Amino acid sequence: MSDTVLVTGAAGFIGSHLAERLLRDGYRVVGLDEFNDYYDPRIKRENFAAVRAAGPAELIEGDIRDAALCRRALETWRPAVIVHLAARAGVRPSLVDPILYEQVNCCGTINLLEAARAVGGVRRFVFASSSSVYGVSPRVPFREDDPEIEPISPYGVTKRAGELHCRAYSRLYGLSCVCLRFFTVYGPRQRPDMAIHKFARLIEAGRELPVFGDGRSIRDYTYYEDVLQGILGAMNVDTPFDIFNLGESRTVELSHLIRLLEEALGRKALLKWLPDAPGDVPQTFADISKARRLLGYAPAFPIEEGVRRFAAWLRRPTAT
Repeated sequence: MSDTVLVTGAAGFIGSHLAERLLRDGYRVVGLDEFNDYYDPRIKRENFAAVRAAGPAELIEGDIRDAALCRRALETWRPAVIVHLAARAGVRPSLVDPILYEQVNCCGTINLLEAARAVGGVRRFVFASSSSVYGVSPRVPFREDDPEIEPISPYGVTKRAGELHCRAYSRLYGLSCVCLRFFTVYGPRQRPDMAIHKFARLIEAGRELPVFGDGRSIRDYTYYEDVLQGILGAMNVDTPFDIFNLGESRTVELSHLIRLLEEALGRKALLKWLPDAPGDVPQTFADISKARRLLGYAPAFPIEEGVRRFAAWLRRPTAT
């Protein structure tokens, strides 16, 4: 391959793994990352060091809220594909600072779309959306064509807005856009604030785990390698615009997830029960039949295997 791919959020969890995979597949990779302090920027530096160990990746340090920077990046590197992963993530933090989420996730996405329109040459814009767009929909498993999508958190709203902006740019300017709704992605390098990573570290340290609700909430957990497969499929699918769920299409109860972590780590968890958290949804469950059919998506890592792999990574001397 000779295509250049611009990966925003390239020093993050999914972005750094994707950049490595693209380099191995022969793509030219340009990463864009702000290295903000949502979590320790040193972790992100280490992530991108791993990317550069895999090949000659370029790095732009900057903020997608800077429209001029986005345009310069495209004018300089002329990417054929943009995989837009950069975002302010997390439901609960979005309740604290919704304006920041709107600025980064909506305005930042528009800056990239506008740069792609103005500069030209982008054959595919891949946008990282989220299962959070479905809110508390009673229609399960969640389907992309659900006519009543109602996110219930500022984060979910910004991701739905990003999808709509992509659709508008596709219709107005012929920019081919694919939106991918990720379902609770986990694995090595996962953000330290996310449940599997946070719980595993607390279990290892013998500290209490905060468990919101009664432990019966269910999630569709997706191992990062399966998500990478879906992103690669989205980069090459022939469509002017589309939306795909990327999940495992299997639900796991929170209490069962904790038991899997206990087994993988060989330690018992100390549980601290708390009331339901605002903005949290009781379940996520992906219908992935569309992604299977059109992207060739075939998730291969069940939660049992994924948790074992995560635990092994966590216990490596170099784990971050």
